[in-house]
Amino acid sequence: MSFSHLDESGNPNMVDVSEKKATKRIAKAQAIVVLNDDILRHLVNNDIHTKKGSVFQTAIIAGIMGAKKTGELIPLCHSLGLENCHITIQVSTQNEVIIHCTATITAKTGVEMEALTGASIAALTIYDMCKAFSHDILIKEIKLLEKKGGKSDFVRNP
Repeated sequence: MSFSHLDESGNPNMVDVSEKKATKRIAKAQAIVVLNDDILRHLVNNDIHTKKGSVFQTAIIAGIMGAKKTGELIPLCHSLGLENCHITIQVSTQNEVIIHCTATITAKTGVEMEALTGASIAALTIYDMCKAFSHDILIKEIKLLEKKGGKSDFVRNP
């Protein structure tokens, strides 16, 4: 098996997508942040408000901004002009904040890294904005849920 990000000499290499056809590509990622009761007691109308502002609304904006900058953050990622990035945030009964990020583009390469970056940055923003209440915050997992388009599709089984 060869790695697409290594050239024939084993050096890092950006994947050449110049011969590929542009297709519609969608990726969905999830991040989970666990907040303690001290933080969640500030939850009002499905959001937490701090002196910095609305936590979840800020996290959504930060996640979208992060997804748009993925090519600048991850060295061998292609810079993509996302056509859509949608982030949702919900609080579960287990004190978990569940973040979903869906990235969409018609391009020659996929948007998995953009969806993962969007979910990650949203999770980090929640941490940053809530740490004044408590540092007992856990970013539990970040994972790709699904990708469509390109050479192969992927769906993570629950």
